[in-house]
This record gives sequence, C-alpha cells and structure tokens, in this order.
Amino acid sequence: MPTYRELVRNAEKACAEKGIPESTALLYMLELSEKERYDYYMCNEEEADSELEKAFLEGIARILNHEPMNYVLGYSWFYGYRFVVDDRVLIPRPETEELVANVLADMDEIFGDKDEIVCADVGTGSGAIAITLAKEEPKLRMSASDISTDALEVAKKNAENIGVNINWMQGDMAQPFVDAGMKLDVLVCNPPYIKNDEVLEESVKDYEPHVALFGGEDGLYFYRKVFEAAPKIMNPTSFMAFEMGWDQKEIMLKEVKKYFGDVKAEVLKDINGKDRMLFVYFNN
Repeated sequence: MPTYRELVRNAEKACAEKGIPESTALLYMLELSEKERYDYYMCNEEEADSELEKAFLEGIARILNHEPMNYVLGYSWFYGYRFVVDDRVLIPRPETEELVANVLADMDEIFGDKDEIVCADVGTGSGAIAITLAKEEPKLRMSASDISTDALEVAKKNAENIGVNINWMQGDMAQPFVDAGMKLDVLVCNPPYIKNDEVLEESVKDYEPHVALFGGEDGLYFYRKVFEAAPKIMNPTSFMAFEMGWDQKEIMLKEVKKYFGDVKAEVLKDINGKDRMLFVYFNN
C-alpha cells in the first residue's frame, strides 16, 4: 500500500496539471485523516490504510474535476466552527471571518451596556455569519433570512449542530424583517456582489449556487435593496456591516451618501490589504 507521502505527492502532481493549487492535496489529506500538520509529518512515511486510500483517491478525482474541496468533504471550517456545506450554499470564505470579528468588536463598543442586542443576517446562506455571531455574543437576539428554502435547511442543520437558537425567516433580502415590523441594532449582510459579466474560476462557476454570487451589472443590486429597507428597520442608534468586492469602495460610498446623506461610513481592508468591508453607522 502507498504511504501518506506518496498519495499526497501523486495528487499534488495531478492538481498542478489541472491548474489546481498543489496545496489542495495535503489539505484534503489532513481533513480526511483528521491529523494536524505536525502529526502528518511525523507519520507521512507510514502506509495509509486501504479505507483512507480509497476515500482519498475518490475525493481527489472529484477535486480534479474542479469540484470544491469543501463540497467533497461536506463541511467547511469557519471561525473555529464546523459548518455543513453542499451545493445549496456558498462555501464560507476566510475574509468573512474578518467581517464577523469587526462586527463583534463594534457591538462591544457601541452596545456594551445593553442587555440585549437585536441583530439580523440578511441572505444567510449556510448560516455561518448568524450562527457564529450568536455563538460568540450571548446577548444577541439573532434572526436570519434567505430567499432559498434549500439554503435555510442547511443553515438550520448548522445551528442545531453548533448549538444556537436563530429566528429563521424565508424571503427576499431584508423584506422579512420589514414585514415583521422588526427594529434592529445591527444588520449584517454578505450579499451576492459579483458583476454579471465577471469571469469566475471553474470550481465557483460550475458548482456554487449562482443566486448567491451575482449582483447585477455593477454588483450592487442587493446592497441597494437593503439600503432601501434600512430606514424601516434600523434603530436610531445602530449599524450595518457588509462584505463587498475589493474594487467597489468608491461606488459603494457614493450609494451610501445617496441613500443616507452624511452618515458615518467606513470601508475596512482585509488581511491582504484589500477593501472588503463596509460599515454604516446611524446615531440620530
């Protein structure tokens, strides 16, 4: 039987030939074998058992067809929590973890003396943002919406697995909160923001749900829908937080000014120095 090292080396070569990052092979092996890197390097000359070899080769064959590794695994890690993912939802991205961290920091600063913080996640998908915020901040009364009943099924399963209570609402963007007459302290949203004509990687284009990717000709269609709803649902002292495309800063700030006037708005950079988060603050 081949060793761990041989299996990974062969898969790395195959990935390189398909234009897939070679690191995918090792990452997949680490997840399948439930090993940390240091464990793996201690035993990578050992023979892999036949069951692991079979699972690894079958999974790599799917990955070589550009299926995202997280769909092959059936889960993705986000903020230290394990989320079920499949082709009904987008795979949570690392930059969204930064959005969550910044939201938690602002909650502490703005609402530190409140006993309860009312928060909504618009377009929740897998539930990664809503569930993580609820898990990390016990004072939250958390609601989350999605237009897709399939996505909500995945999100509900994740909430059950991770152990949080969320008020799930089915509908288009912020409309369920408008219809319910809710008033929010915090609104978080990672909407579809890819321009309709943007060229995507095969793994994204062919496997991830398009309804969760594309945001119209300029990528801002869904932001405008939330901006239109905001006056009906945001409390006088409140804030909204969005993930955004790295090249949308100027047009996004113009839209904020158009809808809300001279409110405080900030665009934050991610760990790679790209403009990826928009925060809008209301304090009337």
